Amino acid sequence: MVSRLAKWLMIGTVVGVMAGAGSAAFLAGLYWATDTREANPWLLWWLPAGGLLIGWGYHRFGRDVEGGNNLLLERIHQPGGAVPWRMAPMIAIATVGTHLFGGSAGREGTAVQMGGGLADGIARLLRLGPADHRLVLISGISGGFGAVFGTPLAGTIFGLEVLSVGRIRYDALIPCLTAATVGDLVCRGLGIEHHEYVVGAVPDVTAGWLMWVLLAAIAFGLTGRVFAELTHLISRQVAGYVAVPWLRPFYGGMAVIGLTYLAGTRDYLGLSLPLIDRAFTTSDLFVGAFAWKTLFTSVTLGTGFKGGEVTPLFCIGATLGHAFATLTGQPLATFAALGFVAVFAAAAKTPLACVLMGIELFGAELAVPLMLACAIGFIISGRRGIYASQRPDMPDTADMPDTPDSPNAPDADSAARISGNPCSTGRAGVR
Repeated sequence: MVSRLAKWLMIGTVVGVMAGAGSAAFLAGLYWATDTREANPWLLWWLPAGGLLIGWGYHRFGRDVEGGNNLLLERIHQPGGAVPWRMAPMIAIATVGTHLFGGSAGREGTAVQMGGGLADGIARLLRLGPADHRLVLISGISGGFGAVFGTPLAGTIFGLEVLSVGRIRYDALIPCLTAATVGDLVCRGLGIEHHEYVVGAVPDVTAGWLMWVLLAAIAFGLTGRVFAELTHLISRQVAGYVAVPWLRPFYGGMAVIGLTYLAGTRDYLGLSLPLIDRAFTTSDLFVGAFAWKTLFTSVTLGTGFKGGEVTPLFCIGATLGHAFATLTGQPLATFAALGFVAVFAAAAKTPLACVLMGIELFGAELAVPLMLACAIGFIISGRRGIYASQRPDMPDTADMPDTPDSPNAPDADSAARISGNPCSTGRAGVR
């Protein structure tokens, strides 16, 4: 037991160092791309050409890594296949290019793919068996997530929770915790500073106030579902109309330019961090900003540009929370914070990681409303999220029997799977 613990502490540390260093280099490039684009507005006109280059590059050199986060999840669910070494450099370069020319995307997907790709290289170097290889890949996801957002606790649980909807596997807890913590420390040690948000005074938790949180959570869950479904829909439609895959980002770039001039602002390009800041600090914010950011990001990612979904989801949630608070007279920053994590929880199907992220970013005073918002948003959003390769271990409530004697009651094995009983299924998990 001690030797196994020492083994995973060491492997987790190595994964964390690699993920942290990779995330720091990527974030430095991302900040450069953002500053360069904002200083040179004409770069937006090159977005279609940039998309063409990204699409052609993946078509020519990266067909086996185009699955991105979903490829990592598939390798974890079905151990044995390697993650191509090209994944890390290609996603980093493509994401920086997306942001340089104005695509609306995030950074989590890139950090997770870099962490997973680097972790896979470590596993192959150590010649680990399929089971241990799988644990190393999961720790790479945690290391990348914890490093890029500066939230090691959320990163730990994200790696464990993102694999299956409604189920957490704890066999990778130690390497995930180690990788996420070390990754965050290394990233900060290399000079990367993470954005900070100030919520201010939090209202007393009362039954009446929690009802407002409940209503907002329903809106957060529905918005997370709309984002996921819209992104998948655009991807399917574009694939149907544009037969050549590497041409799709070209048309996506043209669409983003058109949306920019239709919206009359460039606030929805890139990460939109200034827009998130305004959701926390000012009452002067368009109530439909969340809808515009949803459309910009779904078009960008659905047409083949590279980057993550999480920071745009933060923006969508924060601006939606701000809009809800504006219309109901609730504290703006508090509901911006709740939306910040709850829409992400709904779209990514990771409510526990999002609760921890909210506590790490905004403080423990918001713990109760954060739990309510993330839980309700998660339930309302349904079973399907932004990651197509997540396993849907959570049944729809409509499929569950009202009584034990229901003719539609699941068999013993299905019941064990639903309850997380490892004795009947051989899977060590809890709901």
